[in-house]
Amino acid sequence: LRRSPGEVCFPGGKSEAVDKDEIDTALREAKEEVGLQPEKVEVICRLVPGIDKMNHLVTPVVGFIEDTFQATPNPDEVSDVFVVPLEYFVKPLHYKTLPYKTSSGYFGRMHCFMYDDHEHKTSFKIWGLTAHFAVFLALVIFGKRPTFEVDYDLDNLISSSENDFMNLYASLHERKKSNL
Repeated sequence: LRRSPGEVCFPGGKSEAVDKDEIDTALREAKEEVGLQPEKVEVICRLVPGIDKMNHLVTPVVGFIEDTFQATPNPDEVSDVFVVPLEYFVKPLHYKTLPYKTSSGYFGRMHCFMYDDHEHKTSFKIWGLTAHFAVFLALVIFGKRPTFEVDYDLDNLISSSENDFMNLYASLHERKKSNL
């Protein structure tokens, strides 16, 4: 990719005029990037959005696929496809946290996972917004406390996540207003 080459991420990208909504965008991008046919996805929900390092709004779309799916990566966009058990994002073998501050002044905690993929005989670094979304989904699915600290109120996970997003968005909006 032109932006963030070599980074680990979920399939996705910018919406296009043909997309009705974020779900259409996610399904189209997954087909383009890894050959996942939209009719093979049972879309479950959209998660609370995030904001990437370029200040773009990113809305994760969650769906189920058959475990027999064989990816066919588009070599212009994807170098490797690998699978990580979702539980790894609440009980990792290799984890560290990094404090960070956004350009708008918002402070947070960045999760960083190293995942050893024995099939590819390589390690992958999963961090940033990708790790953020994976951790959140794992917390929702498993409903248990992770082996590391998170910035959420685990007793009120959804509302806590929404509040964090709104605070991040507000700090970004304030910064834009002050630069006018």
